[in-house]
Amino acid sequence: MVEPSQIGPSAQIIDGKRIASERANVLRKRVTKFVAVNGAPPALAVVLVGSDPASAIYVRRKGEQCQAVGIESIQHRLPHDTTEASLLYLIAQLNRDAGVHGMLVQLPLPAHIGADKVLAAIDPDKDVDGFHVTNAGQLALGKPRLAPCTPLGCMLLLRELGTELRGKHAVVIGRSTIVGRPMAQLLLIADCTVTIAHRHTTDLAALCRAADIVVSAVGIPALVRGDWIRPGAIVIDVGINRVPDPRSGTGATRIVGDVAFEEAVGHAGAITPVPGGVGPMTISCLLENTLQAAELIEGRLAGTLG
Repeated sequence: MVEPSQIGPSAQIIDGKRIASERANVLRKRVTKFVAVNGAPPALAVVLVGSDPASAIYVRRKGEQCQAVGIESIQHRLPHDTTEASLLYLIAQLNRDAGVHGMLVQLPLPAHIGADKVLAAIDPDKDVDGFHVTNAGQLALGKPRLAPCTPLGCMLLLRELGTELRGKHAVVIGRSTIVGRPMAQLLLIADCTVTIAHRHTTDLAALCRAADIVVSAVGIPALVRGDWIRPGAIVIDVGINRVPDPRSGTGATRIVGDVAFEEAVGHAGAITPVPGGVGPMTISCLLENTLQAAELIEGRLAGTLG
């Protein structure tokens, strides 16, 4: 158990990859039971518009992870010039398809397609990303149904530490509807005292130094310095930033987070690395949301038929 009062020479590294792997083993057994009851596996439909390299990698990884736990992966890859109307038509078809339990549209979308309109068109019961206004509203009410995967993964990492969250002061850096805001809401549900910071915040360093938990999700490399971290605090680094790698000498790049890791590891009680921390948990929670959606949909259908 990590408590903010604990001070050590080096932080506990929170291994998201290991935790996600352990959760996958449990999820695989749950999917097997689902298939035994319903005769078919949960199915996740992923829609990719365009050929953005990073998005293509994410979609491929999601498909691989689905297959690893027994979830059916259905991928729709559409050209960049796909019209908004065509995309909305596909979403309507997937909404009606009883064999599809979960659905997501990979972001970002091409500029000529309105992301808000697209996300609003997805059936909330199949919205495994948790972005639909209905699911966002459920979370805001403190009654989450399908919560956004990255904040949900962060909460699982915090709980993995065995730390009592009730009463802890958490500072969330970032206010996006994808991570920052839902992260704050999940922490509030856990009875944390929550401060949301952003680019207009005055003296961000002082806020962080007063925090038991720091969650950074702004996409600025090394924004959070080591001396911003209260000794023994827990640091969850959501940032994924590609920067030049001075060690390569060939112009290669590497992935870093929002936190100056080498500095912070000497202050924090526990910290997530980048990569290997939050990222694997995001996909893990996507799979769990898909199974949850499938269980709810099939349970409702069984009740209707019964």
